[in-house]
Formats: sequence, structure tokens, C-alpha cells
Amino acid sequence: MTSIIQRAELQAKIWKIANEVRGSVDGWDFKQFVLGTLFYRFISENFTNYIEGGDDSVDYANLADSVITPEIKDDAIKTKGYFIYPSQLFVNVAANANTNPNLNTDLKAIFDAIESSANGYPSEEDIKGLFADFDTTSTRLGNTVENKNSRLAAVLKGVEELNFGKFEDNQIDLFGDAYEFLISNYAANAGKSGGEFFTPQHVSKLIAQLAMHKQTSVNKIYDPACGSGSLLLQAKKHFDNHIIEEGFFGQEINHTTYNLARMNMFLHNINYDKFNIALGNTLIDPQFGDDKPFDAIVSNPPYSVNWIGSDDPTLINDDRFAPAGVLAPKSKADFAFVLHALSYLSSKGRAAIVCFPGIFYRGGAEQKIRKYLVDNNFVETVISLAPNLFYGTSIAVNILVLSKNKRDTKTQFIDASGEDFFKKVTNNNMLEDKHIEKIMDIFDRKEDVKYIAKSIDNKRIAENDYNLSVSSYVEAKDNREIVDIKKLNAEISETVKKINALRIDIDAIVKEIEA
Repeated sequence: MTSIIQRAELQAKIWKIANEVRGSVDGWDFKQFVLGTLFYRFISENFTNYIEGGDDSVDYANLADSVITPEIKDDAIKTKGYFIYPSQLFVNVAANANTNPNLNTDLKAIFDAIESSANGYPSEEDIKGLFADFDTTSTRLGNTVENKNSRLAAVLKGVEELNFGKFEDNQIDLFGDAYEFLISNYAANAGKSGGEFFTPQHVSKLIAQLAMHKQTSVNKIYDPACGSGSLLLQAKKHFDNHIIEEGFFGQEINHTTYNLARMNMFLHNINYDKFNIALGNTLIDPQFGDDKPFDAIVSNPPYSVNWIGSDDPTLINDDRFAPAGVLAPKSKADFAFVLHALSYLSSKGRAAIVCFPGIFYRGGAEQKIRKYLVDNNFVETVISLAPNLFYGTSIAVNILVLSKNKRDTKTQFIDASGEDFFKKVTNNNMLEDKHIEKIMDIFDRKEDVKYIAKSIDNKRIAENDYNLSVSSYVEAKDNREIVDIKKLNAEISETVKKINALRIDIDAIVKEIEA
């Protein structure tokens, strides 16, 4: 069975579980229980694999908890970041799920124990609260203990039946694929509320490639509004030849999504010492100032959200915003995220940021920020994408590529919104690999392509009030039918002659009838 077929079957089964067991529970809320169970099984099997170390004579799941020495536990936590006793493993809990009258409280105790096992260790912050949204005592599962246990057992047994393949067959990423599939499907069905933190994989792939283009190694990669971590993970998926020396960094303001991002790192076999996901408001409480600069930055920040802006007079002196001399508008924080990313970018790196199109042509503070970016030659490329690529919005977004090591004083504009750059699907458009390759080729060559790409001298952009809209510089192809006026006039003249002859014939017939 090919990986494509296996993945498709796996995804179909997961979606079936989600739909069958959620019942009256809202799908977007209930995803926490499905995703949490997937994660619980993953870390159980991952931990078992580590303990057994490929030794077939060791069957960790059937060992007694009492044989685990403090030394074994200490060493495991230092390596894996957490500890799971044999009795706490997914396989053992799932086996008795249908007959366990204390299933919901047993699960809560296990999750608490896994999290607290990291207390006092370097992994503590990475493990703390991972299961916070998997509330096994929640009334969303039912009003009685029996109802809660019944739903939990259904999820556990459903996930137990999934075939993830064997670690040694390198199929474990199916956990991550299944996880992303479930998130994306709930996002698609939940509209804005579900999709606001999820960047589709095909768009993430393009953004990651832009940020890491032609870099043989990067010190680390960062997303200041990381959502569920989909952008960061594209760097791992598609750049195995790159050395991301110090790992993956991200910050997220939503607590639930912050937990999803940390789970997602584990699910893609990124160990706790190779990622650092922080909770908090990036714009007013940035967490990684001591870790900058970053060689690669990727981001799909929220579009035109409110922020404190000028209501906090200290922000204008912030190292991130001070160089521009003005703060992003309070009702539109887009450029605050852009300036934050630029401040954290290394002299050799790139930042690729999804942006709302309006920020590239509006006046006021946004125009002044564009002036700062253009005058200092930080804008490498602005790419206009097709509409309807994201869940919950049909907006045709732009990608802004920032660089501090440009070799010329021109800005590249690419119009990738035409039908040659996306595939139409039922609910959303999508970028196929061939579309991404085409965009990357144009980005790399920096050559003008009629109706698609144009490199403009920054002086001309300044003369155009620092407008950075792609449509201001890339001429749109006129798809209207070309009309040959001479030929059209001749056809009209011939038609008039025929009409006149027909009128004469009709007049003659009428006279005969009247006679």
C-alpha cells in the first residue's frame, strides 16, 4: 500500500470517528477530544519505543509500574521531556475503556501525571498544560459520568483501531498528517472561527520556501503568530537538507491554539529541546527578544485586528517600532506584526508574511511605515495570490517578503492570482506543487514576465506615494476579445444590404396580397 493510499484511508477513518462520536457536541469544540486522544496515543507509543530501544525482549506495556526505578524515570524525562508508567499507556487504558466506570477521572489523573512528571526539568514549560483542553470531566461530553465515559470510550476505541504503521517503517508522520487533516477539516467546516489559526499546507509550503530560499542552513525559524504551528512544520517537512540548528520558535495568543502548536511539534517528532512555543501577545509582550536574530521567519498574522497602539506611549520607543517613527493604526495591527518580524530578522535571512492587501496602498501611518521599509530597502518581493485559498475568507491575500541583504534597490512584484497559479476545487482554491514551483522560479530569477512580474526601482515607488500594490506595477492582461473594426464594419454593411433586400421582397409580397 502506498503512503498516499494509506494516508487517504487513515484520514477517512479519522473523520468517521469524529462524526460518529461527537453527537450533539459542537464539532469545533469536540475536535479537542479527538485531537487529544490522537496525541495521547502518539506520545504513549513514542515513549514505549524509546524505552524498548528496539529490543524485542522488552514489552514495556506489560511491565508493572513498580519495576520502574527513579533512575530510569529521571533519565527518560531528561531525554524525552516527560514520563509515562506502563499502566498509564494508551494501549492499556483503551483496552478496558468500555468497562471502566472511572474512565474519565482515570484519564484526568493520567494526563495530570504526565504533565507533572516534567516539573523541575528543562522540559517543564514545554509539557505544562498540554492536556488542558482535553477536559475529561467536561459537561460537553455529557451530563452524567456514564455519558462522559461512553463518549470517551468511543473516541479511545476508534483511535485504537487506526493503523499508523510501525516506527521502523518511517510511517510515524501519519500521526502528524492525521492531526493536520482533522484540524483542516474542522477549520473548513467551522468557517472563520475554525480557520483563523490554520494556514493550509499548500500555502504554508510556499511561505516556508520563500523564507528559506537558497539558505543551506539557518540558525532557527520563527513564527510570531504561530497558530497551530503549520507554517513552522513546513520547514521540517520540505527542508530536510537544511540544518535548522537551534530549532523552531513561535508565539501564540490563544491558549487552546498554543496547546495545539506544542502537541503538533511532538506529533512531528520534534523533541522538546528543539522547539520553544510561548503563550502571549506578541505585539505587547514578545517572548523571544533574547533569542533573535532569526535566519527564517514565517507568519500568517491575523488581518486588521485591534491593538493598543498609540494608547501605550511607550511603544513608540520600542526597538521594533521606533525606527519607522510611527505605530500601526490601533484598528489595523498588520504593520505592527511586519515591523516585529523585521526587527527579529537576521542580516542573512528572509521573512515571508501573509498580509491583508489594504496595507499596501492605504495612507496615513501605514504609508509612513511603507516609506520606512522602501527607503531602507527591506522589501524584496510582494506577491499577490489567488482568492479563496484560506478557510473562512475569500480575500485574495498578499505575501510580503522582507530581506536585509538585498543586492539591488529594486522591489519585485508578482501577480500570482491568475488561473495559471491555482487549482479550482469545490470549497477553496489551492496551490499545487507546479504552481508553487512556478512562483518560486519567478521569485528566484527576478526577471520581468509580461503580465506576471515586474521589478521596480525604489525611487519610482517613492514617486508613487510608496504604493506597494502589485496591480500598480504589473499590467493586467486584457482578456477581452480583440475586434477587427474594418472586418466588423464590412460585416455590418453586408448585413444591412441583406436586410434592405429582404424589406423589398416583403413589400412586394404585401402588394400582391393587397391586390
